[in-house]
Amino acid sequence: MSAVLGRRALGRALLARQHLIERVDLPVGAVLEHLVGLQAQAAPEPPYLGLLARIDGFRPERLSGSIERREAVRVALQRGTIHLVTAEDCLELRPLVQPVLDRAVRGNWGRQLPGIDYPALAASARKLVEAEPLTFQRLGELLAEEFTGLPAAALAQAARSELTLVQVPPRGVWGRSGPAAHTTAELWLGRTAPAREPSLERMVLRYLAAFGPASAADVQKWCGLTGLAAVLARLAPDLVRFEDEAGRTLYDLPDAPRPSADLAVPVRLVAPFDNLILSHADRTRVLPEEYRPLVMTQNGLVAGTVLVDGLVAGQWWLDQDRVRVRPFAPWGSAVDRQVAAEGRRVLEFAGREGPVEVQAG
Repeated sequence: MSAVLGRRALGRALLARQHLIERVDLPVGAVLEHLVGLQAQAAPEPPYLGLLARIDGFRPERLSGSIERREAVRVALQRGTIHLVTAEDCLELRPLVQPVLDRAVRGNWGRQLPGIDYPALAASARKLVEAEPLTFQRLGELLAEEFTGLPAAALAQAARSELTLVQVPPRGVWGRSGPAAHTTAELWLGRTAPAREPSLERMVLRYLAAFGPASAADVQKWCGLTGLAAVLARLAPDLVRFEDEAGRTLYDLPDAPRPSADLAVPVRLVAPFDNLILSHADRTRVLPEEYRPLVMTQNGLVAGTVLVDGLVAGQWWLDQDRVRVRPFAPWGSAVDRQVAAEGRRVLEFAGREGPVEVQAG
């Protein structure tokens, strides 16, 4: 019989692996690699704030420099959403999640492209974006001149699925702005293949290292793929098994950190769209179900969250000159002081001098 891990134990295991109990002093690339990227469709703040919560002494130029040096890129990966990943992970992970993008395009846009020759579309799109980085709007307009009678938006989205398109700077660079213009990863990175053969098994093991213990449903929620129970079954002899309180089987790496459920954990301000909130089918290890509608809106937004005793207990946002905090329930003066300290850390990072405003709970 497998040992049972309760929600607090699962939550603390997750926080330890996400570097949200103790901040680390590691290069940006090492943290991005460990986390298997950061969700980054909102530009530019969330990935920067996500790394600020995890890296001691983190400054925005460390990530901006990685993007400008082409060591990190913004590209559609897990769940078909934009992630900020290392250049190596861009090339290694994209072939693995290709079915996710194919499914989205064929389902949402394919009906608008009857009889389209996808290889021909990809070849045309490649010529266009490798001649000049293009927004999806402009790419669609140019493709529509060749594939007459077909909607530009559908053509651009199909090209996004057929090609590995990365967003080029200044998109995603702190303190700068620019449209989401794209070129191919091959051109931008100067190579066509990763250093090692892409492997679903290795991807799942990396997920467990950053997000475990987890069920097959959790892994599938994180990446958008299906059929991963079979992958976990192949890996099972080298993994340990647990159960959660609902009796679901959880898999984990034998030597991964699993702190005591009673471990005291610090207050943290977690970034909007953070992987912590988006990477499990059962999010209750950190996000109480009653607060989920407050954090994850129907239009796809995910608020920045305040962790108190390892659980989401409020939301926060970086305003023009201040940090605003909204508790979901009263949390007392001791927590207020910790929240204020974390808020001042965000303000110092952002170069702003306003207050940390905590609303009445």
